[in-house]
Amino acid sequence: MNIAFNKYQGAGNDFIIIDNLNGRFNPEDSELINRLCDRRFGIGADGLILISGIEKADFEMKYFNSDGKLGSMCGNGGRCTAHFANRWNIAGSNQKFMAFDGIHEAEVKDDIVRLQMANVNEYEIIDSNYFINTGSPHYVVFTTNIDKMDVNEEGKKLRWSPKFAPGGTNVNFVEIHDNELYIRTFERGVEEETLACGTGVTASAIASVLSGHFDTDSIDVKARGGNLKVEFKLANEKITNVWLTGPATFVFDGNIML
Repeated sequence: MNIAFNKYQGAGNDFIIIDNLNGRFNPEDSELINRLCDRRFGIGADGLILISGIEKADFEMKYFNSDGKLGSMCGNGGRCTAHFANRWNIAGSNQKFMAFDGIHEAEVKDDIVRLQMANVNEYEIIDSNYFINTGSPHYVVFTTNIDKMDVNEEGKKLRWSPKFAPGGTNVNFVEIHDNELYIRTFERGVEEETLACGTGVTASAIASVLSGHFDTDSIDVKARGGNLKVEFKLANEKITNVWLTGPATFVFDGNIML
């Protein structure tokens, strides 16, 4: 079987995106998904995204981590998917799509995509750090000198901590510097540091306001792979109107025999 794909990246977070409206690609084949995401024996990506049809929205986005397993919401993946859908006339520049955590709106303007994220109705403080679910669970650790940190080693310890059992968590190390947020993320499912994580950037921006580091509802965030912006409204401990904005870049396309 010959499958067409697009390779995308959003702030260095990269994805294989496949139009599966015809249902030819088997989403249950985790071994194949893992192989396609392998950077030595496959196309190479942090995750794979299938676009399928759905009545409630323009399309459905199904995100799989590079380990081949179905993942939760992926913010950068969602932004890249919106760009892909617009590029291939699956949806317009203003669109709605279904993802793991419900319906999302997206606005595509050239290579910049603004994506509505899920509201946050509750959060936890665990060992003085914030645990927030922004469509995926994230633990936000405020620290210093993150450029020198071994994120894979430190992130793995927290990712598998019993405090987050049974599913574990993504881990974000965050530094405040010159009124900006600097972030490095250890992603579960990928099981290593990625150059950016959209849901992690969102959780970290929200945590920076909840913790009193910022008193604004618009936060600029620098990830290792690029710059993102998070906007939201905070009232009575509820976080609503959450939007993630940043680049979504087509890298290349191709066909692969399966």
